[in-house]
Amino acid sequence: MTDTSYLVHGVFWDAEPDEPGIAGTPDDGHPVMRLQDPDGGCTDLPLRAGTRLGFRLAAAGKYCLGHHQVHGPADRDHVLCPARALAVKGSQCERCFVVDDSRLIHDFHRGGRVPPGLRAYLMQPHWLYVATFAGGASKVGTAADLRKWKRLAEQGAVVARYVARADDGRVVRILEDIVTRDAGLPQQVRSAAKAAALAGPAPAAELDAVNSRLAGGVRDLLVGAGDGGFEVVDEPWQRPGLSDAACAPAVRHAYPHELSTGTHGFRIDSLSGSIALARLDGADLEFVVNLGQMKARTIELGDHGSEVPAVQESLF
Repeated sequence: MTDTSYLVHGVFWDAEPDEPGIAGTPDDGHPVMRLQDPDGGCTDLPLRAGTRLGFRLAAAGKYCLGHHQVHGPADRDHVLCPARALAVKGSQCERCFVVDDSRLIHDFHRGGRVPPGLRAYLMQPHWLYVATFAGGASKVGTAADLRKWKRLAEQGAVVARYVARADDGRVVRILEDIVTRDAGLPQQVRSAAKAAALAGPAPAAELDAVNSRLAGGVRDLLVGAGDGGFEVVDEPWQRPGLSDAACAPAVRHAYPHELSTGTHGFRIDSLSGSIALARLDGADLEFVVNLGQMKARTIELGDHGSEVPAVQESLF
């Protein structure tokens, strides 16, 4: 895979269930970095513990990752950007953003119109969860039935609980808005905040207590809320084992280089969502590397390394 440029689509926790329709579990979640080659084919680069990732940035800026056409609960097409244009809205060009089915999801519960395939996806059962991250920041969120486990793995939660099972995606988003409005739980925690918190995670018991209290409050709030179409549940999410080391309390350091330029190389020891706990060649320190910053960037893989800070003690 060396000497070829790849467009990074991001880090995904791919589940491999034994039977169709079964949601992923910690044992069958395998994180990968999805790479698009110049011919449009995609390759999944495994990100197991001990993986050494070496690369250099091959182009400046971010490029469009295309868009999705949704045909049903487990059926969608990823359409590459025909113009291979620069990204102007997140990781998409203007055209791909406009035609992407996924962007319509957020207004569905407010009466927004959606294509038949996306409607079929949204009409499957959905789950409402409360997730807590390494520094104690928490959020409410939703996951489709087929992505029940993977959604939280990709979010990089340290601890989470499912608090409701809804009949469909409309009901679950109404509940999500109720929780944000009445309990004050946000629907997003920034990736940069997650990475910063992993430099010094709070103790597991403390995070579990925070999550348990918030989830209990949400369940109490949901009793009698909405117009039906859901049931309140109390079910813990199981974190993938590969994330345990990253989520354990320890002193780490932010990766000292920008991932938008230059050459980089490190060994991945643990992974929480798209954030790696890694070691540089020739350094004894552990660094927190936000691999999500590579999304929509063009790289070349190879035997590259990261420059070790000249005075490591200055990082303390």
